[in-house]
Amino acid sequence: MSEKEMNIRLRKWRERADLTRAEMAKMVNLSRSGIRYKLACDEERIRRWEAGEVAWPREPYRLALTEVTHLDPEDLGFIPTRRTRATGNASIAGDIMAHAPLAVTRTGLVEDDKDVRRREFVGLTGAALFSAVLGQPVQGGDLGIEKIAAVIVDYSPPADRSIDLGTLVQTVATAKRNYQACRYTEVIAKLPALLSKLRNACAFLDGDDRLRAQALSAEAYHVTASILLKQEDKGLAWLAADRSVQAAHASQSPLMIGSSSRIITHALMDGGHHHAATDAARGAAERMAADLSTPSPEDLSIYGSLLLRGAIAAADTGSRHNTTELLDEAAQAGIRLGHDGNHMWTAFGPNNVLCHWVNVALRFGDAGTAIDYARQVELDRLPINERKATLLLDTSRAFLMWNHHDKALNILRAAGEIAPEEITGRPTALRLVRDILATAPISVRREAREYAATLGVIA
Repeated sequence: MSEKEMNIRLRKWRERADLTRAEMAKMVNLSRSGIRYKLACDEERIRRWEAGEVAWPREPYRLALTEVTHLDPEDLGFIPTRRTRATGNASIAGDIMAHAPLAVTRTGLVEDDKDVRRREFVGLTGAALFSAVLGQPVQGGDLGIEKIAAVIVDYSPPADRSIDLGTLVQTVATAKRNYQACRYTEVIAKLPALLSKLRNACAFLDGDDRLRAQALSAEAYHVTASILLKQEDKGLAWLAADRSVQAAHASQSPLMIGSSSRIITHALMDGGHHHAATDAARGAAERMAADLSTPSPEDLSIYGSLLLRGAIAAADTGSRHNTTELLDEAAQAGIRLGHDGNHMWTAFGPNNVLCHWVNVALRFGDAGTAIDYARQVELDRLPINERKATLLLDTSRAFLMWNHHDKALNILRAAGEIAPEEITGRPTALRLVRDILATAPISVRREAREYAATLGVIA
């Protein structure tokens, strides 16, 4: 076969699939073998393949191409080298079976790929909403991050002494509720004024009123940092998280200090400081544990949430032992709490712990295990939409890793139905949409493209 023929066969497949070279490279990287072998395919590699500069791809790329195109490399125009010519297609099939990913269950049992694939994912328990995924998410508005930035860096002397502490209590609670309901546009529109008023209150109030104002400020900056982290504004998020912790310590409330430790841990993780984040969360949890002989629901919720945040950070360090240990301790706290509540705005409880098992399995690349945990979650028992949407996004990513693009897309759309701004307003969610579109087979590509277009991901 000539180089020209090789160029035509591979290029024609790509063009029939309506893919750019960059999109095809991403499909290779996100295939099962691409994830397993951490492939780094790019446009130049695709160009070299199409130009016939590579006679026979290396094994991991060969496996990935087989998975992406559902064709043998010979059908794409590649010519086996002398070493592989004798084995032919059988070696490819053997390689795929030999390197099938293993899923580690929570009990430590190991299941092979075939066992995992037998378990069809029908729907998350209690999530009848999947059948109602018909409408389109609304577009998110301008989040006004610049206005928040201006307030955070305002170091001028406070001037307004007209302070109504009761109104501030209600306004902070409203901001927390709206954030947990994923109404991010509404939250951010009101945050600048709220932060300014709390700054005045902390400056001019005295005694217990001042301590209460500091606690409210810690909560408001916690919301601010959470929003900024979703927007991937690391610098401002860190500043807001630090303000939350400082205000919490000024409030002299152990619960508020523990609560704000969660957002500092999150900010550390987002900055790539995973070991420091793990230590920070574990240390804060241990300080709380000393006083948990007769814990309140608030105590258990903060304590458990710190352990969960530490587990996620530990997973990013690659330590399965630390991750499992922290998750098991959080599960015990969930059992002691006995229900899924929203004490201290944590949404903590047994189902929330399961959600974190899903996320951790995903971080370790165990897509089958992540899906198994997702099936155990009682979605309707999760008390806030933000947690429901996050679970669905994680589950969508897990199915994408398994090349079940139809399920990945349907679950992503369900997340958009529950929390539109969790999809339209978050860069990470929009990247997931692009990844599904870039790697979807022809049977799903049209639906994926239409959905991406409604979100403004493509024209």
